[in-house]
Amino acid sequence: MDVFTSKRNKIGLFFLFTLLLSACQNTNNINHEELIVDENIYLDEYFPNYQDVKIETQNEVFALDDRMRLMVKEKLMTERNVKKRSMRLLKHIFDQNNIALEYSSTANISAIEAYNSQRANCLSLTIMAYALAKEANLDIEFQDVKVPEYWVRNGSYNMLTGHVNLVITKPKSPHAHIYLGSKILTIDFDPFATKTSFPKVKISQPYVLSMFYSNKGAEALVNKDLTKAYAYFKSATLMEPKFSSAWANLGILYKRIGHFASAKQSYRHAIKVNPENYTAMSNLALLLDDQNDRKELINIRRTLKNQRENNPYYYALLADEAFYEANYKQALSYYRKAIRLNNRVHEFYFGLTKVYYALNENEKAQSAIARAISYNRIDSIDLRYIAKLDFLKQQEGSH
Repeated sequence: MDVFTSKRNKIGLFFLFTLLLSACQNTNNINHEELIVDENIYLDEYFPNYQDVKIETQNEVFALDDRMRLMVKEKLMTERNVKKRSMRLLKHIFDQNNIALEYSSTANISAIEAYNSQRANCLSLTIMAYALAKEANLDIEFQDVKVPEYWVRNGSYNMLTGHVNLVITKPKSPHAHIYLGSKILTIDFDPFATKTSFPKVKISQPYVLSMFYSNKGAEALVNKDLTKAYAYFKSATLMEPKFSSAWANLGILYKRIGHFASAKQSYRHAIKVNPENYTAMSNLALLLDDQNDRKELINIRRTLKNQRENNPYYYALLADEAFYEANYKQALSYYRKAIRLNNRVHEFYFGLTKVYYALNENEKAQSAIARAISYNRIDSIDLRYIAKLDFLKQQEGSH
């Protein structure tokens, strides 16, 4: 996840999956020399107890317990056909009569915890599915899905959501090359992403673990446990130095403690690792603005404007900020701009609902939430929207 400090000194957390983990990026064009890290970027002396924080190992995050192994043995391994076995796994994950998993954006947990608690965020759901597939002897890989910058509001925080999914491939034969068409199926916990042709890049298990650590660090930062946040952010950068968002989050932490030089160093390293990490650029721009560093600031703002002027989610972010500041007319304008750019995103209509309700325009609020319901495809969100619609109708009837 990436963290972001506004001029109001509020922290906005930009989570990977969802995501993850906040934005993953293509690292194919980065050479080893460019990834040399100056050890002075770490500030261990400011967090003397950080090594006391228990960081989950890769084995702990991806491990299965006896219950999970028994499920794989009894329900999956009895099917010899790889494609049918893959479909059984998919059905077991999504079928309400089996795991019946519930999405929770804050549940950044291990595979075992996700399976047994039946709630997890997208990253943890994906980790759990990967671990089960490996136990079932399926060839499975993580993919970073290049979704546009996409923020959601959580109280006083903005969260930037990246996306990761899984692809199960045909077994690799020693006597044949695998060409296009080797994919059996994709496991994706975001219905929107599965229906959209976003570019995808294969990423490694350590890369995903770095995302997991970064999310844990962001959670700790929200909870003001700065030592824990540092421990996880440092672990994320050490696990996978090419995960740009972890460096950006480390910069946010440094800004939080007033170590501005190190914050700028971390942001710039994040951008060096991934020149398309626009969240890191935004964080750096805010810091440069605070320090009246105009030359670099102008170049960054020009880049950000060019990249974001046609991104509906950026205008939704501005709308959320305006709404948070009780500037409802401005929020309405930004949400309408977002909808003009993409009129099929349920969160935009939910944003409109909140604005109309704040403006005492109940009938318009009902219409907006009805549109949100029509475009949403996630049952748990549907229930929340329907409850909101029922509430608005009750309010209308009481007047």
